[in-house]
Amino acid sequence: MPLLKIARMGNPVLHQVAQAVSDPKAPEIQSLIADMLETMADARGAGLAAPQVHQPLRIFVYHVPTNRVANPEEALLPRVLINPEITPVGDEMMVCSEGCLSIPGLRADVPRHAKVRYSGLDENGAVLEGEATGFHANVLQHENDHLNGILYPQRITDFARFGYVEEILR
Repeated sequence: MPLLKIARMGNPVLHQVAQAVSDPKAPEIQSLIADMLETMADARGAGLAAPQVHQPLRIFVYHVPTNRVANPEEALLPRVLINPEITPVGDEMMVCSEGCLSIPGLRADVPRHAKVRYSGLDENGAVLEGEATGFHANVLQHENDHLNGILYPQRITDFARFGYVEEILR
């Protein structure tokens, strides 16, 4: 399985609204998913959306590593979400420190909904749904934004916390 080239900020594919996937079991979709999972792991990302690998389709892959959750039972192995729907639950917001494989080396604090409901299809075309909080909710919202042509800098409300990782960590 080849590693895919990741589109960087400024590439037009990142600003398009992605198209729905009609057949999740199609061989080209299955191949894309496998390559996206491998690319995400190689890049050490928490998520990767199809537009980030130059495919304007409503697919993303993600995981919730144990070092991102207080309770290890909330960690998730890599997952696939096809044609996702992400809906806020309530009005509570949280501030998330976000980076992006399409914007290497930069991070920012981004407001996100503290709890979301999600639904879509997994890699086998089966319905996958649930509610998410914390980092899980964060990664779902971040990756879903990619499917709608939105990058996290468009969500920043306080640019004082937007910068290069090395500078922010000082």
